[in-house]
Amino acid sequence: MADVIHRRSDCRGCGSRDLELVFSLKPSPIGDAYVTPERVNVPQPSYPIDLHICSQCGLAQIMDVIDPEVLYGEYIYVTASSMGLAEHFRGYADSVTDRCRLNPGSLAVDIGSNDGTLLRCFQDRGMNVLGVEPAAHIAAQATASGIKTIASFFTPDLARRMVVEHGHARLVTANNVFANIDDLMSWVNAINEVLAGDGVFVFESYYLADLVQNMVFDFIYHEHLSAFSVKPIQALFKRVGLELAAVERVSTKGGSLRYFVQRPGGPLAKDGSVDEMLTLEDSMGLYRKETFSAFADKINGLKEKTRKFLAQAKSDGKSIAGFGASITGTTLIYHFEIGSYLDYLVDDNLAKQGRFSPGLHLPVLPSSALNERKPDYVVVLAWRFAEPFIRKNHDYLGGGGSFVIPVPEFKVVAND
Repeated sequence: MADVIHRRSDCRGCGSRDLELVFSLKPSPIGDAYVTPERVNVPQPSYPIDLHICSQCGLAQIMDVIDPEVLYGEYIYVTASSMGLAEHFRGYADSVTDRCRLNPGSLAVDIGSNDGTLLRCFQDRGMNVLGVEPAAHIAAQATASGIKTIASFFTPDLARRMVVEHGHARLVTANNVFANIDDLMSWVNAINEVLAGDGVFVFESYYLADLVQNMVFDFIYHEHLSAFSVKPIQALFKRVGLELAAVERVSTKGGSLRYFVQRPGGPLAKDGSVDEMLTLEDSMGLYRKETFSAFADKINGLKEKTRKFLAQAKSDGKSIAGFGASITGTTLIYHFEIGSYLDYLVDDNLAKQGRFSPGLHLPVLPSSALNERKPDYVVVLAWRFAEPFIRKNHDYLGGGGSFVIPVPEFKVVAND
């Protein structure tokens, strides 16, 4: 295992070794490693998921780093499969184009561009676009669909080659990928290389304050090496001569922030939003261990309620399915220790159907299986999407089935 995972001893944001453990999840296999039938008998090891806070800069991070080639080598997530995300990106492109005053013909670069969903929105607005995506098969599909994509990890060397071949970028975006980077300083230096003098780096990432307030513990997993907040991000970019000009709150991923970074005196006027969020973080004690102790107590209280209910249902001979064949679903199943109660998972993502869940190897079926198999209960692992999922499966509910929602409050939804 030593050649697959290594443990950092210093903060990836500022290099300090003054780090404090604030929340431990149960170890799990790689969260999105859903396997094909041929590999269902191959064991999948579990790795630690321990969240630390840097006492110097405030960056929340996990210290156990899995080799990216292992983590992403068979990556199967595509943006188009995530409920509501394509629509979110259309609005994102409109907002960023206006705010950054981007013109047709400007170069927009997206790092971790996946299937090109976001870049296509900028392309539709007349901009030149270029993606960078380390999953080679996804990069090839994006290029074939008309979004030129470089199949590589983003590094300062690659950034310099991009500038030679394509010029500097007026816009660089990175959405729900910056948190996955271990060597943050190298990445930030690469942004500095590719960004035009009047360019803006815009990235979205799930927000530590929202994670705590909205109980989104299942967003802590192996890919998410950092859980960002304003204080450490401001310090990180200042170290390379860039400034955090503004932030915006967005609702995706259980609560995220959109960060706007530029060179000092760049095109964006400071609007007070950075200071506003710094005040919020301070007022809620975001960098204090006691805040996370209370958070952990709430999560583990929900775990006990969920386990107790499912154990009783199983002892009564009830059948139980789970909805949500996702990374967050893996985190929830393992931390709540409920895998032994689940008979199978359902998910409408075609790439997951016919596969088996990480480690436990629960079969993944389409949601139509609920009406065919009629399980007594469905545990809504993808709890942030509980409302649309239940609405979509009203026939199952009307036929006597029940939904178990474990977070943010434990409840059982039945037809009555």
